[in-house]
Amino acid sequence: MPRNINGPQSVSATPPTELLELRTSPPRERADAARNRAAVLEAAAALFRERGVEAVSMDAVAAAAGVGKGTLFRRFGDKAGLATALLDAQERDLQEAILFGPAPLGPGPSGAGAAARERLRAFVDAYLDYLLGHLDLVRMSETAAPGARYRIGAYRFWHRHVTLLLAGRADPASDAHLLLAAVAAEHVAAVRGELGDERLRGSLHGLIDALTS
Repeated sequence: MPRNINGPQSVSATPPTELLELRTSPPRERADAARNRAAVLEAAAALFRERGVEAVSMDAVAAAAGVGKGTLFRRFGDKAGLATALLDAQERDLQEAILFGPAPLGPGPSGAGAAARERLRAFVDAYLDYLLGHLDLVRMSETAAPGARYRIGAYRFWHRHVTLLLAGRADPASDAHLLLAAVAAEHVAAVRGELGDERLRGSLHGLIDALTS
């Protein structure tokens, strides 16, 4: 019988080592490569805002950034790889908030912490804000190939974080996949028009309540 993980118990305020090891790291590169990367990402972000993700070609990004098409493909692979690179900074920010930020999203000051249910709700709210703000890009990065979502390094971080918060469940790893499936970009894009953002958010809170009751 799994123990009840609702109520006053709190999650440790010390970030787990395994999460620290899974967080997304900024790329290490030469200064000239970093400048080219920044130029490409700035150009891509501007074009995506102006035209929409689907309407922008890699040729257009290369021309706007002032780099060769071959360089662009070698560096990012394809448009999905470019989308993933654009999302890295936002994902790193969210990961840092989870690891070191104030409760309930983060652990809060040493010795404080928040209940698992509060932290799960805060995570889902923050992730949903990030997802809805970049839905087309996240969708592209997650659906570039079968199973692409689960090979993205950030997914392993989100999954481990949720697994740790569901530690009182009989099978927390499986339950973590279940919760994260509800915020897959393809799913959210398909149901957002019917449900609306707030109804979607409320349903996710209800799922968390069920998992932590």
